[in-house]
Amino acid sequence: MKKQNPNSRRDFLKKAAAASTLFIVPRHVLGGVGYVAPSDQINLAAVGIGGKGTSDLRNAARPKNVRVVGLCDVDTKGTVVKDVLRSQKDFPKATFYADFKEMLDKEKDIDALTISTPDHTHAAAAVYAMERNKHVYVQKPLTHNVREARILTEMARNQKLVTQMGNQGASNPDQLQVQKWVDSGVIGTISEVKVWTNRPVWPQGVPMPKSDANMKPDGLRWDLWLGPAKETAYTPEMHPFNWRGWWQYGTGALGDMGCHIIDVPFRALGLKYPTAVECSVGSVYRQMWTAEYLPEGCPPSSQVVLNFDRTDKNPSPIEMTWTDGGIRPSHPDLIPPNDDLGEPGGYNGVMMIGEKGIITTGVYGMNPKLYLSGQPVQEAPKVVSDEPEFGHQRKWIDAIVAGFDSPEYKALTSSFDYAGPLTETVLMGNIAIRSYLLRKKQLGGRMDYYARKKLLWDGDAMKITNLEAANQFVTREYRSGWKL
Repeated sequence: MKKQNPNSRRDFLKKAAAASTLFIVPRHVLGGVGYVAPSDQINLAAVGIGGKGTSDLRNAARPKNVRVVGLCDVDTKGTVVKDVLRSQKDFPKATFYADFKEMLDKEKDIDALTISTPDHTHAAAAVYAMERNKHVYVQKPLTHNVREARILTEMARNQKLVTQMGNQGASNPDQLQVQKWVDSGVIGTISEVKVWTNRPVWPQGVPMPKSDANMKPDGLRWDLWLGPAKETAYTPEMHPFNWRGWWQYGTGALGDMGCHIIDVPFRALGLKYPTAVECSVGSVYRQMWTAEYLPEGCPPSSQVVLNFDRTDKNPSPIEMTWTDGGIRPSHPDLIPPNDDLGEPGGYNGVMMIGEKGIITTGVYGMNPKLYLSGQPVQEAPKVVSDEPEFGHQRKWIDAIVAGFDSPEYKALTSSFDYAGPLTETVLMGNIAIRSYLLRKKQLGGRMDYYARKKLLWDGDAMKITNLEAANQFVTREYRSGWKL
């Protein structure tokens, strides 16, 4: 007998209840205090249950109508990340798997799942789940490359699935004050945005560590960890964190923090796809006059400039400058020299610079400030959230129960309709960074770095229009069995 789709099951039960005219009995009378109707029960699974996956799972499972039925992690014994064992202890009734494909094939009653794996496997897990009509919560950045982000965005919309990306600051109520200031026009037309981070805080701009299969931790399913990346022997220290600095697996400083920081101006200004991007990157010298050439890894620091057309919320084109590696913008005249830029210490931040003033925030849109000429700085009223991560995961669960296109769904702050274009914008910066190192040998042996130019972007077509070689970074090569 064919298993009924979970969405169809809930719809049927709701319609049946509405159609009944014989009795009207409250649910709590039927089932007692704390009873959850079958129509509202969410069977949740998780892919990646250590590190950030621990809190994603825990926060999504907080509502009483959630039952955790499946757990998946390639670290099968928790020998690398002890949180894997903690998650199994927290949800002892859930069946544990190493392979998300096996879990989704066997656990037919799964309604939704959180995906908190390294960047290069986000899309693989999400697509496999969405093909089976599962709602998904995917950690930031949504995907490893632009093409994957477009695929997930279109799948979610076409299949009417409830989705959320794990940039929890999107649900921070502080961002509502930023939006009010922008919408009121208090700082006038905005033409310049500065965003920055202290990342990377992991090894980056260094040679790739050598592989050594003998050092693989017991219980780590390395082949599954590699996913779509090229087959290679176990590389020490890549898991659980240092993968971020290597293009096969991670997306660098932009991928780690861009969806948190760029989210603030992207949302407040109603930005869409950028029209152009260019960059410069930091170099490392281990010998005189010869910069390290490490195209397989992210650079130690970078500056990326993204250009956007005017929007409904802002009548001027916008130039957004991203810097990482601890490189910050300078203080504009309106900001007192002793004030921190962005967050305390200035490690991460946002500045939206208008004709009449400046709006600043820290990471996640925290602590918004308004600077106007001749006036004391205005700080947003303190808003305290009584939920972990501003209820970002819980709101996703509520929207699943309410259904696609419900008010709860429309209130989500990072469904894929929004998170997809935001992620594409972040990853556009990486296209520029990776293109920066493209080179070919000229006569005489001199290297020509021919892609160090402003790249023009056709967002609808997902194409760099003035340098074909850069389009190789819009997607990736997939290992056999992992192609989308």
